[in-house]
Amino acid sequence: MGDTGAMSLGITLGVIAMLTNAALILPIIGLVFVIESLSSISQALSKKIRGKKIFLSSPIHHHLEALGWPEPKIVMRFWVIAGISSGLGLIVFLLDKNV
Repeated sequence: MGDTGAMSLGITLGVIAMLTNAALILPIIGLVFVIESLSSISQALSKKIRGKKIFLSSPIHHHLEALGWPEPKIVMRFWVIAGISSGLGLIVFLLDKNV
């Protein structure tokens, strides 16, 4: 998926979260995106402050590729993490609405 598709899906997810008053649950639902972003931010800050890298490459999926993980393995692991975190976010959302 290119930038256009990723941005449109991200914006749609954000708009739906705002319309349903679930913006604070969005980081739980999009945990993979949060991890990817934090790995890039921490790598940049570490290089700037300490002068050393944390990861071999950034974002984290490139680091895992550099360690020798095959791409399908990384994709499947990220799918599992995304499925679990989106399910957890949905459970939190539904529990909050029932209170």
